[in-house]
Amino acid sequence: MIKRVIILVVLISLYNCEELIEVEDISNEVVTILAPSDNSTIDTNTINFSWQALEFAETYQLQIARSGFETPEEIVEDTLVSVTSYTKVLLEGNYQWRIKAINFGYETPYTTQNLTIED
Repeated sequence: MIKRVIILVVLISLYNCEELIEVEDISNEVVTILAPSDNSTIDTNTINFSWQALEFAETYQLQIARSGFETPEEIVEDTLVSVTSYTKVLLEGNYQWRIKAINFGYETPYTTQNLTIED
């Protein structure tokens, strides 16, 4: 009888642990960019990139490319952050930047914007 109770307790514990480690699928979600908006022209070199928090995201991957991601002259930033903003100093020129949300098991597609820096 005691063996049956122990087995039952172990099975219930395992079931509860499965529920605790379930990861929310965010792969169909989209990260909403706040600033800079698409096709912005900015006359300062210090840029504050910001986006809305996505529920169940643990980190965000931010990438910035000089002249665009299809044929980049240079990837000037590729970083993981756990907050919803990032500041970077950029030289004059044309850039694309993109952001995606990541959790333990899933990631969203990138949201991409264009940006021009004029000094």
